[in-house]
Amino acid sequence: MLLIRGSFRVNGGARPDGDTIPFIPDDVADWKLVPGCTGVLPKADGRASVRLEGIDALETHYTNGSYGPERHQPLAYAHEAADALLTWLRFTSIQRHDDETVTTTPDRVPGYILTSGTDMFGRCVALVGRGTPPAYSGYRIEVDKEKLERTANHHLLSIGLAYPTFYGGLPTDLRDALRAAALAAKESTPPTGLWAKDVTVEGAEIDGISSITHDETGVVILPKLFRRLKDYFDFDPANRSLTGFPAFLAGAGDRFRILPGDEVLTGLHRVVEITDDQILRMTHPSEDLLFVEG
Repeated sequence: MLLIRGSFRVNGGARPDGDTIPFIPDDVADWKLVPGCTGVLPKADGRASVRLEGIDALETHYTNGSYGPERHQPLAYAHEAADALLTWLRFTSIQRHDDETVTTTPDRVPGYILTSGTDMFGRCVALVGRGTPPAYSGYRIEVDKEKLERTANHHLLSIGLAYPTFYGGLPTDLRDALRAAALAAKESTPPTGLWAKDVTVEGAEIDGISSITHDETGVVILPKLFRRLKDYFDFDPANRSLTGFPAFLAGAGDRFRILPGDEVLTGLHRVVEITDDQILRMTHPSEDLLFVEG
């Protein structure tokens, strides 16, 4: 993976969550080294958002950009994940504002990213490290389990504040290590973090948009499933039925494999069950899925 040294900075209007954080390379030209069909386009101060590889935290602010208002999942675990990421990076004071912007002390903290490239949206997808990096900036290095365990990605899964969500660019050995960290939190007694409330596989009644967004009564589910439900309900705000949701999922065209299989499936309707009484569940947990881009 490509190592880039720099600093993390959220002051100035950023809205970091549990799986996205702004990063500024010490040499802003290093952004040009990040591979991908769409290059990283930094802001005037050199900042660009980094999407943490292999994890998905509850949404603090999501919109699909085409229709519907901005929505969030139940905020307790969403904010806990965001604050855990910032604290792990060694920000000592975190003040969250109503619009989800954040003010921190210090203004920035040193760290590094390890990346294989950008995603289909042009975001740099990376493992996130703090402090002094293990090698010189701008070079590609081998990332083993020991280096992985020193990242925020591994940390957030180990404390149960993010879902394992894998794409094909992540090496198998690193994926397995992240999966093991997530399962340790999930299978502990009692389950750690959000796993105490997660109903993605167990299932829950979904009766309109408030079922997944209300802070007190909203269900805790895989963020990717939340995003699809949010888009489905906001497409027709008067609708509270899941009758058309399988067709909506088929149209969304998510491509994935059910591990350890090799067959590429299209549409999350293949792993979602809906009963007549509006109970929705996924038939496979997120750690068993490998999403395919392109």
